Amino acid sequence: MENPFKKGSTQYHDFELMSDLQWHCTKCELKSGQAKTWQVWRQEKGIQLAQDENNNWFKKMLCPKCNSVTIHRKLLSTDILDTGLKARTNIPKELADRIKKVYDCVDEYSLRTEPANKLEIDHRVPQVRWTGNEDVNSKCMTESQIEQKFMLLTRENNLLKSRICEKCKDTGCRGKGYKVIEYWYEGNEQYNEQLGCKGCFWHNPTEWRRQLNKELKKKNENK
Repeated sequence: MENPFKKGSTQYHDFELMSDLQWHCTKCELKSGQAKTWQVWRQEKGIQLAQDENNNWFKKMLCPKCNSVTIHRKLLSTDILDTGLKARTNIPKELADRIKKVYDCVDEYSLRTEPANKLEIDHRVPQVRWTGNEDVNSKCMTESQIEQKFMLLTRENNLLKSRICEKCKDTGCRGKGYKVIEYWYEGNEQYNEQLGCKGCFWHNPTEWRRQLNKELKKKNENK
């Protein structure tokens, strides 16, 4: 398969190196430093990455070149899949700044306030569930529109959400809530096309917590 990246680019270098289908060290061999790069390779580019025995898209192992235990990446195949994913559109900087202001820079998973540069703007409905290309993100979006479409997560929590949403897409079983709580305020564990992501913790942690607290309060009042 021909290298899908622009010749001379960092990703071109990494794809060429990994075309031998061996594990490569991210510290001394590969040039792509951000975890987001590998997520894009898998989800948007259709590039097949290998997994370790724990189903991670990387493997921690001793690198004989730098003599350190580091994260390694490996291509499963040089064949590129048709992901069928719909296209994203850019989020203007003015809109990105407003989104972080609307949420007061709070990570919606952990409820921790984080530095603005540590937070990523994520779509509530994951890209793997889109049925069409994304509409243009207007910098004039209302606060209500922002709350319906976006959430803030740290890189680690964004990757966690992505893995859980991918598994839901593959298995049809929706992800459990915070700390593996089996609760969906609409629907149940089985994904329903008509319902979509609504009711799942990973779609809207804030609404999920509100609905759960509402039910707990109601049960306590009925005792």
